[in-house]
Amino acid sequence: MWSSGESRKEGKGISGLQIFADKPGRSLAWLLVVLFCLCHPVWGAAGTVEVRRLGLSKVREHTLLTVVLDRAATPRVQTRMVSGKPQLVVDFPRARAGRLPRHLEGDEALVQQVVTETASPGGGVRIILDLFPDNPYTYWKQTRPGPGGQTFFILGLTPDTKAGPVQARVAPAPEPAPTPEPTTGGEIRERETVPEAPEPGDDEGGYQEPKGRVAPGSFADLRRLMPKAAKLLQGLETEGWTVSESNRYDRPGRRFSRDFIITNHKYPELVVKIAYLPANIPNTPNIDIIMLSTENLTSQAASEYRSLRQWSFAKIKKKFEDIGDFFDDALAPLRVQLRKETQTLAQRYAAVFQNFLKLACPNNPQVVDQVMKHVGEKVSPRFKGVQYTVSENPLVILNLVDFLYVKVYYLDGHSGGGP
Repeated sequence: MWSSGESRKEGKGISGLQIFADKPGRSLAWLLVVLFCLCHPVWGAAGTVEVRRLGLSKVREHTLLTVVLDRAATPRVQTRMVSGKPQLVVDFPRARAGRLPRHLEGDEALVQQVVTETASPGGGVRIILDLFPDNPYTYWKQTRPGPGGQTFFILGLTPDTKAGPVQARVAPAPEPAPTPEPTTGGEIRERETVPEAPEPGDDEGGYQEPKGRVAPGSFADLRRLMPKAAKLLQGLETEGWTVSESNRYDRPGRRFSRDFIITNHKYPELVVKIAYLPANIPNTPNIDIIMLSTENLTSQAASEYRSLRQWSFAKIKKKFEDIGDFFDDALAPLRVQLRKETQTLAQRYAAVFQNFLKLACPNNPQVVDQVMKHVGEKVSPRFKGVQYTVSENPLVILNLVDFLYVKVYYLDGHSGGGP
């Protein structure tokens, strides 16, 4: 998923790319799937900054919004009034979102609550601080380096009776700052007054809750979105899986992509990830993707592999003479170890994988045997990873690269295309 691997055919297994060459008559629909997923913000945008985490805290008189980024980025910060209520808005244009909370409680002094959403049609993350009316404040900004090449962006709010209640006074970061000092050149200082921004229209984003009485992020909501996957979703709910995270991503017009994280305390190393990708072109299907993955594995090899995958190119060049040496000497042995560990994990939770596949492909029972046969094959260090297409309707892909997973694609018959 995070890395590319070699593919091969073995037995009845067909590699992810081989299907296009062997069966050109069926390739058009799946080419649409691939292109749609590659260009979609839920699954792509690897070249943009990632907003990974955020939190709100109180340090002495300061209220701090701390945002963790995978690299340095400068957001836009502006004040505005929406329905007579003051807000402070932080925009990361074209950024992609990590596992961000949709809502954070405020500090009971300046900030009522924090809401996150994607702000622009091309992606982007918007963080909105709803402020208490008539509480004047000064705000300041900092960036500083974090571990593993990450960057911390810090927005600090401080009560200030000299500032107007609507147009906050922008000030330099206090000395000393309530957080560790940034590196030279890393601090952002502004002394200008930020003008109010008008209330955004539909073209600027903003969430639109689904109609009806179904709670967003529930299994009922999922079954409404994905009728073809209803049996699988019902089975997951019956087995004790719960929706632990639900995100909505703005799209042009009124159609939104959604993603969900589903977990089960009985299987802490496993996770189910779901993406709902509505069509933007008329007479094309919505795409529903449900993946059962071992990526929550917490072994030493898994932790070391994740850490290495965060290395910047500059850091790799310091440790290895050639980029190829990094992949061959550092990553390759870990990938082999991960394939062995996730193979053992999938065999330990064989009943979970079998039930998942039975519900995903009720009319194709041989899929279960094919997948479990491939899972049990001896791991060969000669292959960087193997991927099989084991079903075409629905499309089911077994991935043995790094963290083992089974991914199911449903093409929903509801046509899309605009608002």
